Amino acid sequence: MQAEEIYEVHAIRYATLARSAAEKFIGGDPHEAGGNLDYFVWLLRSSQRTWVVDTGFGAQAAARRGRSYLTPPVEGLARLGVRAAEVSDVIITHLHYDHVGGFDFFPAARFHLQDEEMRYATGRHMGRRLFNHAYEVEEVVGMVREVYRGRVVFHDGDAVLAPGLSVHRIGGHTLGLQCVRVNTRIGRIVLASDAAHFYANMDEARPFPIVHDLGAMAEGWRRLRELADHPDGVVPGHDPL
Repeated sequence: MQAEEIYEVHAIRYATLARSAAEKFIGGDPHEAGGNLDYFVWLLRSSQRTWVVDTGFGAQAAARRGRSYLTPPVEGLARLGVRAAEVSDVIITHLHYDHVGGFDFFPAARFHLQDEEMRYATGRHMGRRLFNHAYEVEEVVGMVREVYRGRVVFHDGDAVLAPGLSVHRIGGHTLGLQCVRVNTRIGRIVLASDAAHFYANMDEARPFPIVHDLGAMAEGWRRLRELADHPDGVVPGHDPL
């Protein structure tokens, strides 16, 4: 068996949004103090490989949706010595606008996506505002075009992508959300993406309001912890902490 590689994991914060408690949690008390929701893309780098997790969104999407745009994700990558145009593999955790909106900045990449996410984003649920408001139709259509170009690698549940790197489908937020498990010098950690936006989602069982299946979301918190080597090894997708 090939030995697992050891990766560095870099969080690149590219945008932020002030949210009230009522906007962050189902049943959130409007009198409770809120806080920011931060937006990240992630760089995973071993001695042999470089992977990017999610692509973020651009300045136009930030203006349209009222987000504070801090820096283009590709500039954040460049500061770490990575040219987006040369990245060969990008993991798309799901097709919400803040995770796939910058896919065209990676012209040489293959995009790793769950079968169920494409089915969800192009299926019957998208006829309802309840489910479609976090998707951008042109981005979904754009990813369909990449399927026809042979640039999308589909996964059906758990999959090992490289020694020390794997993806795992976690239900709840969307039908085909996947988290990323990565081996580091402190053990295997899990990038939760939107399976847990904040630590409080997991630690206090307080669900995020954008949800496809609440029961699957709660079960996903257990699965995230199960995948990590230690209790602090789960990294939420949007928590400023």
